[in-house]
Amino acid sequence: MFHVLSQCLSSPTATLSQARQAHALILKLNLFSDTHLTTTLLSLYANTHSLSTPQLSLTLSSHLPHPTLFSFSSLIQAFARSSHFPHVLTAFSHLAPRGLVSDAFLLPTTIKSCAILRALNQGQQVHAFALASGFVSDSIVASSLIQMYLKCDRIVDARKMFDRMPERDVVVWSAMIAGYSRLGLVDEARGLFGEMRSCGVEPNLVTWNGLLVGLGNNGLYDEAVGMFRVMLLEGFLPDGSTVSCVLPSVGCLEDVVMGSQVHGYGIKQGLLCDKFVVSAMLDMYGKCGRVKEMSRVFDEVEEVEIGSLNAFLTGLSRNGMVDSALEVFNRLKDQKMELNVVTWTSVIASCSQNGKDFEALELFRDMQANGVEPNAVTIPSLIPACGNISALTHGKEIHCFSLRKGIFDDVYVGSALIDMYAKCGRIQLSRRCFDNMLAPNLVSWNAVMSGYAMHGKAKETMEMFHMMQQSGQKPDSITFTCVLSACAQNGLTEEGWHYYNSMSKEHGIEPKMEHYACMVTLLSRVGKLEEAYSIIKEMPFEPDACVWGALLSSCRVHNNLSLGEIAAEKLFPLEPANPGNYVLLSNIYASKGLWDEENRIREMMKSKGLRKNPGYSWIEVGHKVHMLLASDQSHPQMKDILEKLDKLNMEMKKSGYLPKTNFVLQDVEEQDKEQILCGHSEKLAVVLGLLNTSPGQPLQVIKNLRICNDCHAVIKAISRLEGREIYIRDTNRFHHMKDGVCSCGDFW
Repeated sequence: MFHVLSQCLSSPTATLSQARQAHALILKLNLFSDTHLTTTLLSLYANTHSLSTPQLSLTLSSHLPHPTLFSFSSLIQAFARSSHFPHVLTAFSHLAPRGLVSDAFLLPTTIKSCAILRALNQGQQVHAFALASGFVSDSIVASSLIQMYLKCDRIVDARKMFDRMPERDVVVWSAMIAGYSRLGLVDEARGLFGEMRSCGVEPNLVTWNGLLVGLGNNGLYDEAVGMFRVMLLEGFLPDGSTVSCVLPSVGCLEDVVMGSQVHGYGIKQGLLCDKFVVSAMLDMYGKCGRVKEMSRVFDEVEEVEIGSLNAFLTGLSRNGMVDSALEVFNRLKDQKMELNVVTWTSVIASCSQNGKDFEALELFRDMQANGVEPNAVTIPSLIPACGNISALTHGKEIHCFSLRKGIFDDVYVGSALIDMYAKCGRIQLSRRCFDNMLAPNLVSWNAVMSGYAMHGKAKETMEMFHMMQQSGQKPDSITFTCVLSACAQNGLTEEGWHYYNSMSKEHGIEPKMEHYACMVTLLSRVGKLEEAYSIIKEMPFEPDACVWGALLSSCRVHNNLSLGEIAAEKLFPLEPANPGNYVLLSNIYASKGLWDEENRIREMMKSKGLRKNPGYSWIEVGHKVHMLLASDQSHPQMKDILEKLDKLNMEMKKSGYLPKTNFVLQDVEEQDKEQILCGHSEKLAVVLGLLNTSPGQPLQVIKNLRICNDCHAVIKAISRLEGREIYIRDTNRFHHMKDGVCSCGDFW
């Protein structure tokens, strides 16, 4: 019977059911006194994941009255094989109370468990035991301790162990190099790589891969690709891991020639069956803007794997092909492919970043309906969609979701919420989110300053800038864009020059294109058009469309024909498909009564197939966001909207309002001009809000173009007549209207 039990328990195919039957027989025959039999039974239980930690303690105490080191070693090794690493440490802790001393063979397994669990305290205790017992001189024990310290990010302790080792093989050298690389200590990694060779130890593929990852992760892409070339010249044949390590650097350099060579090498070596190589290849082609090659790689994959799909969707999104990304996503979803949180997040971010905000919100709902839990990456990818269309209700719901799930403290979630509330006109809530952040980073500071600038609050923007410096956070180029934009919104030329000059003098930041655009906007908006033009002529690089566009817009405001023509002539070749530039120039001609010139520009647009961008406005009513198009009659409430607008116009005219028909730059009758003004989308959106919300409830409207003077005057008047706070966000800034007064001070 004893022999049969021993054979049954030692069988590699023994099942949990057989173990339980044998256990019952051992209990019945009172065979627990046999240490070998009991140890074999416990090892089988461990291999079948059938022991919890409390059961383990009880079993060791009750059923092994005289355990040996062999008993514990068998049990610990079984737990390690079944990845029950907490049980490994529990079992090891029972050695000393039993009067047993570990040997050098058991220590590496225990140290590895500490490393996997990041259990630094227990690892240090095992290290102390190894020192006291002398086992630390064993190369395998020492190597295990180094790996444990590296896993716990204790690079200094790992280096001390490394330096004390009398003999160091390529495995230990590679581990140290990879450890330094992972922590961003690239100089130390390179130094150790050179020292390794001077000691007569030649690197292997693991060594090279560790160094390539470190260089790439720290933005040293040229060095990573250069190191890859050196590796090839020295006769090393890269494996799948090497190719996966170097391709991200190739992509970041947008070196498609090198990428194609690596692709060719991968085909010759048969590496494209490696899912990590395929994902890296897709990512590289996506970063290089080679959608055709990326699609070919994806189409040639025999069985689509989730990592490859995620890389492909990201690549499509990066290249603005959001419709293609949605088509691939929906097709594979319909094929019942199991999509993970990364897949859903990728396609949500794709929609949010490419103007499909409604689709992003719908995908978020589908994601949860499919049982996929959003994470701290999903939420900041989705929140911008709420801000883009001013869907405040949806934004608040997502804010509550982040609080319930405990991810609000994530700095990127918090920063996205700051931006969302600012874009939804709730700058106070934006600031409250910032103040509630435990450790705001540069993104957070920039988000709140951008919000204040968007709302025309220059004083608050500058105050935040100085608070940021006092906190020890250094500004970057985006910070100065926010501050200069705030100055431009308020015509603060002196302050604008101060911050502009301090960029390079005090902070070592050279002005970029966007900073020149801010200064041109600032100067030209206050009428200093010649000074703005002088800045453009003195720029150290060719001005782009943003810079010339800023000048042209102000030339339209100030009716400066000569500079307007100069700016337009520069813009036409830079943005041949942008109708806005042609419209601005034609409006300057129209304001001067130069109808022949105005018609010439209109004909030029017609010959190029360009049409003026229609004016759209969005307003959230309840849980629905309505979009209204200028002069569009399709909205189901349009009859009520126009009737209400007529009544408001009559009330306004009684109080002295006159339509600003001089801003209708068309050669039509005065009555027709008034009718055109009535159809502007922002007016329609405001009236829709009045009809569908409670008295006194604030309204918020977003417009895709800059608000015109007449709409600005009308909506100010409506805020007084209806007793409403009305927020209008156009392409330039926010307008807070209350009691007939606007926060912009009529300067925009």
